[in-house]
Amino acid sequence: MIYQGNAITVARGLEDGGDAIATLTFDLKDESINKLSSAVVAELGEAVAAIRAEKGLEGLVIGSAKEAFIVGADITEFHGMFEQGAEQIEAMLERVHGIFNAIEDLPFPTVTAINGLALGGGCEITLTTDFRVMAESAKIGLPETKLGILPGWGGCVRLPRIIGADNAVEWIAGGTENRAEAALEMGAVDAVVPGEQLDAAALDILARAHRGELDYQARRAEKSAPLTLGPIEQMMAFETAKGYVAGKAGPHYPAPVEAIKVIQKGAGESRARAQAIEAKAFARLALSEVAFNLVGLFMNDQVVKKKGSQYEKQARPVKQAAVLGAGIMGGGIAYQSASKGTPILMKDIKEEAIELGLKEARKLFAKQVERGKLSTGQMAEKLSNIRPTLSYGDFGHVDLVVEAVVENPKVKDAVLTEVEGQVGEETILASNTSTISITRLAENLKRPENFCGMHFFNPVHRMPLVEVIRGEKTSDAAVAATVAYARAMGKTPIVVNDCPGFLVNRVLFPYFGGFSQLVEQGADFQHIDKVMEKFGWPMGPAYLLDVVGMDTAVHAGEVMAEGFPERMAGMAGERGDGQGKSAIQVMVEHDRLGQKNAKGFYAYEEDRKGKPRKVTDEAAIELVKGVARERREFSDEEIIARMMVPLCLETVRCLEDDIVGSPAEADMALIYGIGFPPFRGGALRYIDAMGVDAFVAQAERLAEHLGPLYAPTEKLRQMAASGEKFYASKAQG
Repeated sequence: MIYQGNAITVARGLEDGGDAIATLTFDLKDESINKLSSAVVAELGEAVAAIRAEKGLEGLVIGSAKEAFIVGADITEFHGMFEQGAEQIEAMLERVHGIFNAIEDLPFPTVTAINGLALGGGCEITLTTDFRVMAESAKIGLPETKLGILPGWGGCVRLPRIIGADNAVEWIAGGTENRAEAALEMGAVDAVVPGEQLDAAALDILARAHRGELDYQARRAEKSAPLTLGPIEQMMAFETAKGYVAGKAGPHYPAPVEAIKVIQKGAGESRARAQAIEAKAFARLALSEVAFNLVGLFMNDQVVKKKGSQYEKQARPVKQAAVLGAGIMGGGIAYQSASKGTPILMKDIKEEAIELGLKEARKLFAKQVERGKLSTGQMAEKLSNIRPTLSYGDFGHVDLVVEAVVENPKVKDAVLTEVEGQVGEETILASNTSTISITRLAENLKRPENFCGMHFFNPVHRMPLVEVIRGEKTSDAAVAATVAYARAMGKTPIVVNDCPGFLVNRVLFPYFGGFSQLVEQGADFQHIDKVMEKFGWPMGPAYLLDVVGMDTAVHAGEVMAEGFPERMAGMAGERGDGQGKSAIQVMVEHDRLGQKNAKGFYAYEEDRKGKPRKVTDEAAIELVKGVARERREFSDEEIIARMMVPLCLETVRCLEDDIVGSPAEADMALIYGIGFPPFRGGALRYIDAMGVDAFVAQAERLAEHLGPLYAPTEKLRQMAASGEKFYASKAQG
């Protein structure tokens, strides 16, 4: 044994490899995956020093004893590292470059055997060796730009020299995970083999290098030298890419364009100089609010996944599902279940509804075939997972039923009591409701403990969030099974307690309330949309209302007004002050329901792909003018405050009322459910970033003129006074 640590062992000899070959194996104790924490990187430094001191070695194989190779750096350390400032960050990067360069400069050929995921720092380690062999099932990539940073351990320097500048720009700016065949095609790896042949392939490469068939010294020279690109190639590779990537990433995500600049600046430099350029840019991005929030988002996502997997461990598996109510929503749920491998019955009382549901599922599968994600044979196989039916014949064998009929308490009540009589005693019933109380729907059920909410967002195949709603009598077993089923469908479930609108809609409607008040006071709705889109929302509030559907918004608003009359009385269409109608109500009265009938705040025309494209509609502008009591200009800052404060305050209330279990779950639900700008980290991180005291002061100023919707809670005032935050400290995320 040359070296033994907590995560790394270095041994001499490999089966059939002779005693002159060393193997460095990553196998982090007490963890299911390998990650590069600061402790593991320090071990790597010690391991490389031990290899260099060892006499008689002629080659090195780097590998992993786990299913994945290395999933990257330990992201839980990032906030703490960012807090240390640019100088410390650059010093840390310099230390890592020293270790990685030492691997690259070993006096014999080196190869990495990539058996599974090699991402971020894990990918950067593979780039230090002369050769790389990859298992067919493995993936490789540099996803750092998704965290608002860039590869900082040599990825921006080595990858362009290995696969060419244009390919490296694509990998790094896109943050993609790349399959083995793509990696081989690009020249990122030298061979792709079945997993069981990986060690043999690595040894074969070293043997060929020793025989002089493969020139490992030339490989190194290429990696350490400047990139050979003429001025026109430089322009093609970098300038064109910068424009394209900036357009795609948008103004709020600077990392992808910054990464291209780093590759460009380092292109004509030696290894040391190019690495220094990379380190400086990494430190600059690491100190940005965007990187801080995106890293926080990653950590919140881990919290949500961990909670989901804890529920999953307690759950009875869902081997057969059913959906009641075909149509677009039912068809979407059936598609999602079938595509991820859980067979599903799709029941309706009308043949034409069944046909509509099947048509929706077929359309979604056909798109997968078009994109090359499925073959026609696979599509047929997955489609056979959906069994349409007009009767309850096979419902005795179903583990979980999703009720997805019309959003009407009486109809849902009738359907749920009917199906309860047709299923087994342990079958879970879940209602796909967006607003109706689960406790109320459970009132007429014989087994209310087996009932919960399972709120999918539209379109089902696109939206990652599923709210799993616990009613007063819902059992842990029902929640666990529903969470497990949502995860099996490829969704992110977040468990919430029952209240009007649950979490996401309850938080969204005060945002719409802020919008309605602005319009009543004379703000131009198109200007509000532009300001909020510039702020980072995928669509402004008027556009979003068109997508939701004006009649749906009025119905949900009525539920909110009934549940929270003090704050949300104006949500039901009538203004909160009783003086006339809101813009939403006026739209409904003029049969302007939004995208569903091609006219709302905007008019809609089909684009070339048959998707609705919004266009300005003078009729809508005139109608909205009739709602306004006055006409006045609002600054962008004023609009942002008026829109964001009610949304953030309602998120705080949901946390205080125990509707949602943690700040992490609340923020992730808003990002996954309504497209809250990810680079802002969620509503509670947004308050933290502003400072709780500054946020409370702003809310109180607005509440004086605008009423209870803007009034901070007593607990939030106390937090402001004592300097508390929702996320305890940066280092904890």
